[in-house]
Amino acid sequence: MRCFIAIELPDPVKSCLTQLQDELKKCKADIRWVNPDNVHLTLKFLGDIKEEMLQTISNGIKKVCRSSNPFNLEIKGIGMFPNAKSPRVLWLDVENNSFIMSLQAGIEQEMEKAGFKQEERKFKAHLTIGRFRSSSGKEDIFKAVSTHGKDSFGIINVNSMSLMKSELNPDGARHTRIAEFPLGKNGTDIKTNYE
Repeated sequence: MRCFIAIELPDPVKSCLTQLQDELKKCKADIRWVNPDNVHLTLKFLGDIKEEMLQTISNGIKKVCRSSNPFNLEIKGIGMFPNAKSPRVLWLDVENNSFIMSLQAGIEQEMEKAGFKQEERKFKAHLTIGRFRSSSGKEDIFKAVSTHGKDSFGIINVNSMSLMKSELNPDGARHTRIAEFPLGKNGTDIKTNYE
């Protein structure tokens, strides 16, 4: 199964994303929008894994979670990867504070021990909200993006991380939580869908 480790978004943030996407859709740009229920902050993409790897992966996530306390992240600003000239991804910026950087570095370290290659690119916390299919209508979306360049789209209270499964369908990927791991030394209440 295709898996990744992520921080899930609270409902108020998803509602804010829905409103933003509804406004940006009026630009008629050729973008495939990500369903707000599928938007998340990815910490590590694992790729296709065998079911017997789940316990090892879970143990690594638990170890990182026990040494991390809950914290808040602000979603603020909007941009495009790789650049505005030839954009491929429309994303919301997430505050790259020391807490999220430490959490992600811990996950990289534990997953490397479990046999996953370290990510070569430097981690950049972001939320993908759309993918450009072509450059059609991109000027209009640029104007809309510059209007919202410094807007705040809510706060994520990070008190857990999730091991997610991604299933590819003709209408896009569908993500399902396999297990949730609370942050903090007392975080033993792990909810799993595979045991």
